[in-house]
Amino acid sequence: MSIYLDNAATTKPCSEAVNAALKAMTENYGNPSSLHRAGLDAQLMLDGARKTIASSIGTESSNIIFTSGATESNNLAIRGICSAYGKRKKKIISSSVEHASVDETLSDMEKQGFEVLRIPPRENGNFYAEDFIKTCDESTVLITMMYVNNETGYILPVQETFNIIKKRFPEIITHTDCVQAYMKLNLKVSRLSADLMSLSGHKVHAAKGTGVLYIKKGIRIIPSVTGGKQERGIRSGTESVPSIASFGAAVEKLSKNIDERYETVSGLKKYLTGRISEIDGIEINSPESSSPYIINISQGKRSEIMLHYLESRGIYISSGSACSKGQQSGVLGQFGITGKRADCALRISMTAETTVQELDEFINALKDGMENLRG
Repeated sequence: MSIYLDNAATTKPCSEAVNAALKAMTENYGNPSSLHRAGLDAQLMLDGARKTIASSIGTESSNIIFTSGATESNNLAIRGICSAYGKRKKKIISSSVEHASVDETLSDMEKQGFEVLRIPPRENGNFYAEDFIKTCDESTVLITMMYVNNETGYILPVQETFNIIKKRFPEIITHTDCVQAYMKLNLKVSRLSADLMSLSGHKVHAAKGTGVLYIKKGIRIIPSVTGGKQERGIRSGTESVPSIASFGAAVEKLSKNIDERYETVSGLKKYLTGRISEIDGIEINSPESSSPYIINISQGKRSEIMLHYLESRGIYISSGSACSKGQQSGVLGQFGITGKRADCALRISMTAETTVQELDEFINALKDGMENLRG
């Protein structure tokens, strides 16, 4: 049996999500924009998923826009805000450790005349709300900050930063990429003072190919995709009902015990870090206060060599963000992890279904690899 420890890249769809997608494909397969009964049945599935996801973050269904995934959600948020509000305000604030779908979009905004300030962590590797806040002024149009870093599990100070910014500069739009936090932490948009929030289905045991952009009522977004006026005209195109239905079903299941699953995974992290500490030559790159779902380590052998060795033992992990295709993203360097330590980094990402036995198998294989591999 294989051991899957790459859940930050994608998760196995739960049975509820699979059944919902199957029902959408075999029974409610109509176009949700059609006016006949088959279309209505598909629309009802969309409505149900929208209501479930909206409830999970404490908002109304009308504020939920379905997209093809979080990459599109991030693009739509940044480009849409810059198009709507960026004629006079040309400054964007972000962190230096964002996902590529945010960072590369910000680079594109720079080419279009926007000033982008990427706030790095301090020398101790931590981010502080005041470092973001002090860069804001009347010319700032947007602040975009991920909630949980996808490579290290580091939790950024989104809530503190956004709450203060909204008091001092209420017109600044706040956006957070919550892909690695959603259904792992209890997130409510009002508590976060978030105007925009990006979510992904396949990170929470739903099908690939669907995401969400939450848009607070009153916030204008200029759409990037136009056409049939689906999703309130903000994201045109026939919705992927099977993927969306699976997203709703997964959220309905997971939202009932977020805290319980968090405690389970926290216990797994404590166990794993304890086992790792017994092995000479391993450094833990994730801070103790990071999300328990992601642990980044450096183990002395080049990441790719160790990754494929573990694969030969039926164990699947990653060397970093799946979107980087094995290339170093530079995120670890921002946290002060450079040189050989960065070259030897591995990311282990778990779920509440991960078992102690699987972690033991991983540790045993890792020890064997460190003893026997070259490089």
